[in-house]
Amino acid sequence: MRARSALLALAACLLVPAPTGLAKVPRVRSVVVDATAYNSLPEQTEGDPWLSASGHRLEPGMRAIAVSPDLAKLGLVHGRRVRIDGLHGEWFVRDRMPGRWKRRIDIFMGEDVEAALDFGRRRVRIHWQE
Repeated sequence: MRARSALLALAACLLVPAPTGLAKVPRVRSVVVDATAYNSLPEQTEGDPWLSASGHRLEPGMRAIAVSPDLAKLGLVHGRRVRIDGLHGEWFVRDRMPGRWKRRIDIFMGEDVEAALDFGRRRVRIHWQE
């Protein structure tokens, strides 16, 4: 009798549709990129040095990055949170780079030219959730 009850309970579970609206588990992505740093200085930009190519106003101390178009196609879209190996905290996609760059990010360093020069060019792994 117990076996029959267990079998009926199992059959009922299989017949009941799964609930809809369950939260989708975010997928973590990562990729190795070339990283450089940039500043908000007139000689390094065209037009307003505090306005990104995507139209976002940059501010000193902001943790912003620009991404190459191929990375945007992988899901690194405007506003996406990113972790960069070797750098503290979360960074946000706030700018875009010209189409000639591939697998590249540019890290915003405000007006701190020394920090940008010290950073130089590095290969780093970046992580984000979709």
